[in-house]
Amino acid sequence: MKTPKECQTKDDVRTEIDRVDQQLIALFAERHAYVTRMAAIKTDPHEAFDPARIETVIEKVRQRALEKNLDEDQAELIWRTLIDWNVNFEKGVIAARRSQE
Repeated sequence: MKTPKECQTKDDVRTEIDRVDQQLIALFAERHAYVTRMAAIKTDPHEAFDPARIETVIEKVRQRALEKNLDEDQAELIWRTLIDWNVNFEKGVIAARRSQE
């Protein structure tokens, strides 16, 4: 592992980006496991979309981004996309389960 300042070549940077991407995928997979569990707990597809909860998450993401010197608008965009995907996933799982009952 090299810090950004330790990277001397494009290949060094690409290697580290690939390493970080691998960690991000593992974290997204872990997060998705929790989303899947939430879908199993919820009983109504409408529960998947909770505007108040979404805004709370977005505020936390924006604050954490600022603390890490990351553009908070970019972080918000990424999380809104992730949340939209999760909401649709949960709705689909819940609706499918209810149709089988």
